[in-house]
Amino acid sequence: MRGQGGGDAESVEGKGEVIEVTATPVPLSALDASPELLQSGFWGSFKQSHGWEPRGFAVGLNGVPREEFPLLVLLRPLLRLFTIAYVPFGPAREPGADRWIFLSALAKALRDNLPRTTMVIRFDLPWTLRGEGPVAALAPRVVKSPHDMQPASTVVVDIAPPLDVVIAAMKSKTRYNIRLAEKKGVKVAQGGAEDVDAWYAIYRETSRRDRIGIHSRGYYSDLLETARTYAGARPDIRLLLATHEGTLLAGTIVAFWKDRAAYLYGASSGEKRNLMPTYALQWEAIRLARDAGCTSYDLFGVPPRPDPGHPMFGLYQFKTGFREEVRERWGTWDVPCRPAAYACYLAAEAARMFYHRSLKKRLRGRPRAGHALDHA
Repeated sequence: MRGQGGGDAESVEGKGEVIEVTATPVPLSALDASPELLQSGFWGSFKQSHGWEPRGFAVGLNGVPREEFPLLVLLRPLLRLFTIAYVPFGPAREPGADRWIFLSALAKALRDNLPRTTMVIRFDLPWTLRGEGPVAALAPRVVKSPHDMQPASTVVVDIAPPLDVVIAAMKSKTRYNIRLAEKKGVKVAQGGAEDVDAWYAIYRETSRRDRIGIHSRGYYSDLLETARTYAGARPDIRLLLATHEGTLLAGTIVAFWKDRAAYLYGASSGEKRNLMPTYALQWEAIRLARDAGCTSYDLFGVPPRPDPGHPMFGLYQFKTGFREEVRERWGTWDVPCRPAAYACYLAAEAARMFYHRSLKKRLRGRPRAGHALDHA
């Protein structure tokens, strides 16, 4: 049925209660209130320059005004025949109602506002696991995606306390490496557009060394430029560079959005790694995030468990040094709109993943997983 303001409403019964969800198209500027950077109008505008079509929605729940929240959906054509609808880190707000019934109803409400060619609506849920496992049987239309678009496990550092409390909560080896970098004269400074080439050179080095996929240089320079020029609410995105005696050793791109900070991309040279420049970078990012009013710092992606056989085990050790607790999210879930086409798409995805994780591993040695934002 139709909702107010042109939104589509869907009513679904779950656990004895009726859940009514509406989805009303809105301009990207209406997404400025989102607490998630990847659900902001800024992110939609940025991704529009890189092959995605952004759509903004105001989502209502049970007709209660205070329950309404913004939602960004990114559309991408597939073989000119189908469209993938992707919701990055959304919905940002976890409903009080049954979440799987809610997702099914939300997908229905969105569908009439999306192209008829839409094959699947893919939700990358940022909701935190709280000891319970996902129960898709409650909503048969909602199925687990074969792989997560954004990291399902992460490390989030609480940076609300004073800095001495923040660093005291880190592992002793991490504190030691931070102080070692400072003692050895590693300097961290903010870079500008003129430094992107140098940073990208060591990012390509990182890609070759760790066998990760990355975007072109223009993607990252455009991210920094869009953060400077976007007309609506925009994040503070900074390129931080670690140098020693004039030599660039490492660099990161970090984002400050409302009260949250996130480590987006990182690159490091093979030179002078014993000076621990990556530790200096993360510590400086934390200090800058606190100055910007952020209360949390998301290190954005680790394996869920300390498995020495995992290709990202080294990254796990590095990031859990800043906070030992790993936060697990629900990950990526699909609502197929065209089941036959979706089944073919999954088969193609499986073949692609087999190549990257198995065949390519045998041909080139064990690959390491790249940053999820470089693949979405």
